[in-house]
Amino acid sequence: MSHEGKLAIITGAGRNIGEAIAHRLAEEGASIAVVDLDQGRADKVVEDLIKKGVSAASFVCDVSKPEQILNVVDAIQHEFKRIDILVNNVAISDNKNILDIDLTTWQKTLDITLTAPFYFAKCVAHKMVDQGIPGNIVNVSSTTGYFGRGRAIAYAAAKGGVVNLTKAMAIQLAEYNIRVNSVVPNKIGSPVGKDEFDPSRPIINLRNRAGAPSDLANAVAFLVSDQSDFIVGTDLFVDGGCSVIMPGGSG
Repeated sequence: MSHEGKLAIITGAGRNIGEAIAHRLAEEGASIAVVDLDQGRADKVVEDLIKKGVSAASFVCDVSKPEQILNVVDAIQHEFKRIDILVNNVAISDNKNILDIDLTTWQKTLDITLTAPFYFAKCVAHKMVDQGIPGNIVNVSSTTGYFGRGRAIAYAAAKGGVVNLTKAMAIQLAEYNIRVNSVVPNKIGSPVGKDEFDPSRPIINLRNRAGAPSDLANAVAFLVSDQSDFIVGTDLFVDGGCSVIMPGGSG
């Protein structure tokens, strides 16, 4: 798989899964636009990439603000002159029950976890269409988007939305040679919004191990490559088989 000459945007790329995806696509020759809310994290990832000889730049963005997304996409296009790949990775979780969540938390979770992927994809898709060259968009969903659970009501709703957002985008952008797919992780790396991996967190799957960010990065690299040219509108589960044996969860 090669992405020489291509530009990949990864949101939430300052740590964990996003950082791993940035490094994985860079290994295949892509230039990387590291998008994150935290300037320090984004700059550190870019520094590490540049040390490897990768063309990379950091872009700070509060993805809950549509005007910042629009400005960042314009800035990336201006700097790199093209956009080939978008990985919508950024998300937050509310970790609340329906009886104790407030409307502000609900709205913020949806703004970042569902609306931001939509609007980032909309802005990027316009650039891809104008370029007239093939493009790839991958949304990071979650097994939580498929099954009910005892907490994280807003996160569950948002990730469920990402599932069907992916399918609708795939249909609507197919005529422009833009493929859209999603990856579906379960408990990979550190929890959403956390820096540290908790080794005591219960993991139940068919591989008998916790997922690593590299597992998801490998799946993303495949989906944005020519090797997956006939795959579109698909949700690729990267969960160690968890969803096969766990039709939901209590926590």
